[in-house]
Amino acid sequence: MIEWNGATVRTWLESRIAAARADQVVAEKGGRDRQDDCDKASAEELVCAHFRTRDKDAPDDQKAFIEALRGLLDRDTYIWRGVYDDDRFDRHVRSYTRKLIRMARTNEGFEKTLRYQ
Repeated sequence: MIEWNGATVRTWLESRIAAARADQVVAEKGGRDRQDDCDKASAEELVCAHFRTRDKDAPDDQKAFIEALRGLLDRDTYIWRGVYDDDRFDRHVRSYTRKLIRMARTNEGFEKTLRYQ
């Protein structure tokens, strides 16, 4: 099993924030047909940015990171800028958070920092 590395997780989170922002720009240019893609990218940005501002130390420890993700998952609603459909956005946030919980449990995927995964 690979040992947990908080620096690698932080680098991955930062790369996903940048990718999510780029995806939002592309989706915005696509107009009404790409609004769901924009909400999906916004959800990814919210989840990853949470660890830049609120739970800054959580990525240093695997268990703390998973607990912080579970705390994020337990919220009733999520507020973020530029969201087209609140319900759909909330579903995307929960889906992305569950994906990160799976990644954190297995400690796999954090080495992939390319934009498209």
